Amino acid sequence: MPRLTMVRYTVKPEAAEENVRLAKAAFGEVHATSPEHIAYGLFRQGDEFIHVFLNTAEDSSEAVTGLPAFKAFEQDLPARITAPPEITRLAVERIDGYGLPA
Repeated sequence: MPRLTMVRYTVKPEAAEENVRLAKAAFGEVHATSPEHIAYGLFRQGDEFIHVFLNTAEDSSEAVTGLPAFKAFEQDLPARITAPPEITRLAVERIDGYGLPA
């Protein structure tokens, strides 16, 4: 069953650019490894960040969370954020889509 995960958090204002730098390094590794069946995006509104992850093949996020650059991103996250992240993780059935991997 596919996995859909959304993680939402607010960083301390002085940590926002460091969060972006670490996230871009993680995305660089995602692009370099080109995992199949994955859609992953990071969005920002001020100091709030929202990660949206979809694995259309299985209920796993290991294709991203297992990467060394992602582990580096997560390592100091508690020191960068103002409160624990809000995490929504669902095993879902895909009905249809547009712009998402098949």
